[in-house]
Amino acid sequence: MWDYLKLVALAVIAILAAIAANYARDLAYQVHAVIIMLVAGGMFLWSVRRIDEPKPLPETGYMDGVVRAGVIATSLWGVTGFLVGTWIAFQLAFPALNFEFLQGIGNFGRLRPLHTSAVIFAFGGNALICTSFYVVQRTSAARLWGGNLGWFVFWGYNLFIVLAATGYLLGATQSKEYAEPEWYVDIWLTIVWVAYLAVFMGTIFNRKEKHIYVANWFYLSFIVTVAMLHIVNNLSLPVSLFGSKSVQLFSGVQDAMTQWWYGHNAVGFFLTAGFLGMMYYFVPKQAERPVFSYKLSIIHFWALIFLYIWAGPHHLHYTALPDWAGTLGMVFSIILWMPSWGGMINGLMTLSGAWDKLRTDPIIRMMVVSIGFYGMSTFEGPMMSIRAVNSLSHYTDWTIGHVHSGALGWNGMITFGALYFLTPKLWNRERLYSLSLVSWHFWLATIGIVLYASSMWVSGIMEGLMWREVDAQGFLVNSFADTVAAKYPMYVVRGLGGVMYLTGAIIMCYNLWMTVRSAPEKATVMAPAE
Repeated sequence: MWDYLKLVALAVIAILAAIAANYARDLAYQVHAVIIMLVAGGMFLWSVRRIDEPKPLPETGYMDGVVRAGVIATSLWGVTGFLVGTWIAFQLAFPALNFEFLQGIGNFGRLRPLHTSAVIFAFGGNALICTSFYVVQRTSAARLWGGNLGWFVFWGYNLFIVLAATGYLLGATQSKEYAEPEWYVDIWLTIVWVAYLAVFMGTIFNRKEKHIYVANWFYLSFIVTVAMLHIVNNLSLPVSLFGSKSVQLFSGVQDAMTQWWYGHNAVGFFLTAGFLGMMYYFVPKQAERPVFSYKLSIIHFWALIFLYIWAGPHHLHYTALPDWAGTLGMVFSIILWMPSWGGMINGLMTLSGAWDKLRTDPIIRMMVVSIGFYGMSTFEGPMMSIRAVNSLSHYTDWTIGHVHSGALGWNGMITFGALYFLTPKLWNRERLYSLSLVSWHFWLATIGIVLYASSMWVSGIMEGLMWREVDAQGFLVNSFADTVAAKYPMYVVRGLGGVMYLTGAIIMCYNLWMTVRSAPEKATVMAPAE
């Protein structure tokens, strides 16, 4: 019965997508309708071929197939995002690399949101989904709830990534800071995210362990808060059911406030809370040590989720936003420094009694560096929220350096460590193919981050000082073009840092591939809760 209902639903979706493609009012909408039609049609044909096959016996043990798919997707999207980021870094240094074809697909304006979303939502999002599915099963001693709903989350989320990416290239966005995709893509993501929450919560409800491990608290806060942020920030009214354009429900300073309530809490919950869930599971497992202080991890959790949600207005100093709102954001940002460093100390001190592993285990080295960058970024962010500092840093490359030291150093390195931990276990291998390649990856990535961040710090502070330099008569000394020319050497260094980081990620993909393909196997059984 359910099989036939699924066939009917897929057929209806394919037909509706074909109609939408035929009546589309713009290219992006037409391309997306064709993509959905091909996906639904392909799934319909695949389901028809399998409908009369005997049903396999229900699987037992942990549902690791979707986690393995997530590891592969995370690795591939990571290389894609880093490649696009490196390319646009060189576009800023060498403007001739901005190619114009098919309505400007090759220029910086179209590729920048593609890079941002490929790294944050494709690379980071797949990492969070696959690691949360792995962790919640192991710490609950329960299989993922919902049968194949976990697979729906994985494929549905990656369909969203494809729709969003093609929309960016074709110019179909809501024209906000984070270049959110248009209304129909947002609706699809909402459906997928509700399914994600259901799978995660259902698994926790079915747990065989009484205790809910703190990593699951961080993952759950990330899932719930991102759902709220996404829905409120993307409230819009479509101009037509056959076009990608929409009208925002907020405007002016209200829209700016909503955008940065979303933007900063996307950092706070997507890029911080979710990845702290990774830290609290994978660092103790790799170090083979318990968390330094479980009580501190609980304090870290509650302080973080209460404080972070208020910090967004500090992005809007010296704008039309009322001063009291900016001050509120600044104060909460400064207070946020304390729980953030509490979490950093907790992560680092987990290695108490195991510091010798830093000499022999490059995966632990990677995780420790990631925690160090987490601490550095959560010091720099509150400092930059102070009005006097913000007056120099705002709109400059200093902000870019801050963002990338956190994204590449904290999010990237902890994800690499988790991928190196997961791959041998998920594919039943005794060990990674090569620890030497992990070490190469570590040094390339670390040096790449240092080159990137330091060049942007120098560039940004120089830029801010040049903008405010005046002569004896009070006139500005430097034109905007002067600042652009002065930044050229730093832009080249940034591009080289990106090349090193990208090279490290490619080495990782090769190492993981060879681990799956040629490392010796080992037998595994379903273990008790970890």
